[in-house]
This record gives sequence, C-alpha cells and structure tokens, in this order.
Amino acid sequence: MSHRIEITTRDGQAFAFACEPEQDVLGAAAAAQITLPSQCRRGSCGACHASVAEGEYTLGAHSADALPSGDPHAVLLCCTTPRSDLRIAAPYDGTKVLLQPVAVRRARIAALETLADDTLRLELRLEPDDAHGSAAEFEAGQFVELELPGSGARRPFSLANTSNWDGRLELLIRLRPDGVFSSYLRERAQVGDELNVHGPQGGFGLFAESLRPRWFVAGGTGLAPVLSMLRRMAEFQEMNDARLFFGVNHESELFMVQELEQLQAELAQLCVELCVREGDAAWPGFHGTPVEALQAALETADEPPDLYVCGPPGMVSAAQAVAAAAGVPAAQFASERFTV
Repeated sequence: MSHRIEITTRDGQAFAFACEPEQDVLGAAAAAQITLPSQCRRGSCGACHASVAEGEYTLGAHSADALPSGDPHAVLLCCTTPRSDLRIAAPYDGTKVLLQPVAVRRARIAALETLADDTLRLELRLEPDDAHGSAAEFEAGQFVELELPGSGARRPFSLANTSNWDGRLELLIRLRPDGVFSSYLRERAQVGDELNVHGPQGGFGLFAESLRPRWFVAGGTGLAPVLSMLRRMAEFQEMNDARLFFGVNHESELFMVQELEQLQAELAQLCVELCVREGDAAWPGFHGTPVEALQAALETADEPPDLYVCGPPGMVSAAQAVAAAAGVPAAQFASERFTV
C-alpha cells in the first residue's frame, strides 16, 4: 500500500506524490517527475534535508553532520521511508523544485585559471540547444554536476556567477589529492574540452522577500555560491545591509579578493571581513575562522540577520551553533555543505 507524501515549500507551494513503503521519499518524487533539491543521494551532504510535520517514517543510515541541529523532526529525504502518509516542510522556495528530470547539457571549457594553492577557476560555455538556446538560467546559490564524457563520474560544484544569455558558467574548484575530477583538471584539462553539465540543482539561495540584513559565511571555495548571491544583489541593486566573512587556513589560500573589492564598489552597504586561521603577525585581517568572526559580530548586531553559510560540514555545524546561541531563528539560517 503506497503512502501519500505532501511537501510544502518555504513560500507555501505544495507538491504531492505517492511513495511505496520501502521507497525513499526522494526517489518517489523523482518517479513522479518531481525533482527535489539533493546532491549526494546517500545521506552525507544534507542537501535534501527537510522537516516532517506529520506522519511516521524510518530514517536510514546517514552522516550525523548532514542534519541541522535543533530540529527533532529533521530528515534527509534520500534515506527517509514512510510508514504512513507524510506532511513535510521543505526549507526552500517552490522555484527550486523541478517538474521534470534535471537537464543535461553539453559545455566546453572556455578558461582555466589558477587562483591560489590548489584552487582553480573554471569557466564553461554551454552549447546552444533547442530547449534553452544559449542561455545559462539558474538561481544564485545553485550548483551543477560536471561529468567527464564517457566516464560516468560526476562531481557537484556551485556556480559563482549569475544567469546570463551567453551560456557562461563560472566555478571555483578546490583540487583534491587523487580525486577523479581533480586529477583531470590538474593533468589533462584543456580549453575546448567537452563536459556534460547536469543542472542547475539545489535549494540553497536567498530569502528573496526578506528585508533583513544578509550575512554570508564562506570557507574556501564555499565562496562560489556566496559570490553568485552578492553579484545578484548588485545586478538587482538590492539595498539589504550585507556582510561577508570569508575564511581560509593560510593567507596564500585567499582568492577572488579583487572581485570582492569590485563588489564593494557596486554594493556600498557590503562589508567584507577576510579571515585567516593561521595568519602570521603581519596579517592585517581577522585572525581566526569565519565562524569566530561571525560570533564576534553577532554579539553587537542590532537585529538577527539572515545567515547564508557554505563550506565543509564542520564549519556549517559550528556556524549553526553560534547562530542559535545568538538567537538567530532557524528559519533565517540557510546552508550548503561541501562533501568530499
């Protein structure tokens, strides 16, 4: 006997579908041609987290870091199987739900640039097709999965630019030892190479209707979706107060500093705090992690800001704890965890 699943998004849109007793909710939605935000699909990244408002379920094996703290009803839809009908609240707007499978498009490498220690900027140009023309359409904060043709290997990367008619995608990539995609980029990638692009995907993004201050916390290449959101604010001339806490371990790992300075020229209200955890005595910025800088700033904040956090799981969990201790409502906290 199948169960009825109803998912209501942050902006009140509802999506309903049937789920078999041994089927996970994410897979059941996909079978009904409803693509919900997700990433790893194995309980480790947290991209498909939501909160069960009503009903009985079983939550399968998952990483403890993948679930947001403070919500006893939080689940990961990729490893949640129903034992009854379920009503689920999703932490993203209805625009992040696709009523068809994720698009797959071809793209070619337009530029490869070394930014800092083990960090690359990759620019792609999408090939025109009948469904999309040349356009690269996505929402600030989303990601794509890149696939090497013929390999089947896919890796998710957040987009750093904003939607455009030229088909341009900008990604900031940390090269990892022995990683399939990292090895390709380090050893063989050339301008003109073809890649398959799956997306856009993901529920991370701005609370579009909020007039509250927007504070961003980014660790390493977690800067990518934050850049996309800040660039969108500049394009739309949005006037929300904005602060960015961007952190790395060593000063040599900093990147996109000039781009951040340009953003400050376009967004007069933007304050940028560069954080180096192991900076030497001559480092003029914040000594410590971006979460520590956030904690200090929250102590003197006039009101709880909307918080957008992107980085490794430990950093996201630490930021969530700091925000909760400072009285920031859970509904004002959005995050994206990077997984290896």
